[in-house]
Amino acid sequence: MSDPLMATYRRLPVTFTHGEGAWLWDEAGKRYLDALSGIAVCGLGHAHPAVRDALCEQAGSLIHTSNLYQIAAQTELGTRLTALAGMDRVFFGNSGAEANEAAIKLARLHGHHRGIERPAILVMENSFHGRTLATLSATGNRKVQAGFEPLVQGFVRVPYNDLGAVETAAANRQDIVAVLVEPIQGEGGINIPAPDYLPRLRAICDRQGWLLMLDEIQTGMGRTGRLFAHQHTGIQPDVMTLAKGLANGVPIGACLARGVAATVLGPGSHGSTFGGNPLACRAASVVLETLESEGLVDRAADLGNQVKTSFRQALARQPGVRDIRGLGLMIGIELDRPCAELVGQALEAGLLINVTADRVIRLLPPLILEGDQVALLVDRLALLIVAFLATPAPKPVGG
Repeated sequence: MSDPLMATYRRLPVTFTHGEGAWLWDEAGKRYLDALSGIAVCGLGHAHPAVRDALCEQAGSLIHTSNLYQIAAQTELGTRLTALAGMDRVFFGNSGAEANEAAIKLARLHGHHRGIERPAILVMENSFHGRTLATLSATGNRKVQAGFEPLVQGFVRVPYNDLGAVETAAANRQDIVAVLVEPIQGEGGINIPAPDYLPRLRAICDRQGWLLMLDEIQTGMGRTGRLFAHQHTGIQPDVMTLAKGLANGVPIGACLARGVAATVLGPGSHGSTFGGNPLACRAASVVLETLESEGLVDRAADLGNQVKTSFRQALARQPGVRDIRGLGLMIGIELDRPCAELVGQALEAGLLINVTADRVIRLLPPLILEGDQVALLVDRLALLIVAFLATPAPKPVGG
């Protein structure tokens, strides 16, 4: 029988049947340490009892009614989330791409309200904001854009972590209304900007009258050791998008706004059939409660330092390791060569990892990771990296 699914993924040869905490089991009963968390989604790990119980209870009473009606769980989540984020209002969708779409629409409508006929949004090279046409156009990666032209217009691209380029754009363009940026680039290779990057970007936006819009889809929900990554710098965005870890695997996205940005969207200007339904919002509320009650955000900061220190010690004598960087439990190990084959090798060794930007091993383990699991992750993965680097790198074509 042929595969009924469109070939949009190169799936690994494994099917998981169940999970618990940081572990997953496949059909043969083999156990894997999940150091990817469904790509920064399952921050509480798998089958967390609080999330499980909340989902069962909510599914037994009400899953969906649509946004034609008041939704108590949505109001409760919105109240809690805006208070924690220091924002005024929130729109709920179903994914990170939808959250960023809402932010893009909000910025454009804001620009039109200011009398700008063709408002533009400043975005960064090497960024990733989603795979819808608008978020794909905002993304700074030609590989994922190729074949989907014509792309959506209205984006001005500059290098990441380059404030001089932002100042040049400000001097030369009168149509920019907002900046959309990741506090840390995830898909781009765990790229961490200079400590003053976001504060100075905030200052430029204030001076120019631009909205500062932060894509915290991967960095949010405690991943970096603060509830939101921008809190490390003390700044406040005008718009912030969340998804991934917000409901521990239940699809949800959020676009939060404050000040003038919070009043841009009105009835009929945006919407979602499924967005913010009772099931997803109940799950997200439980995630927020659990992060606080179990001290998992501070734990992510401590564990992240432990993981980085351990890898630096284990790989100190490996010249093929260019960098080990990260913030909290968002960690990248950059090698001097493409290393996608390590994903399959790690799978065989009972580890789930990811490689992004060709040569960066990306680790996004759950926030509930235990100390012995950190040791296991470092020991197994370091052995694989050392063996991989001991094999001569292939020569460049034509070299």
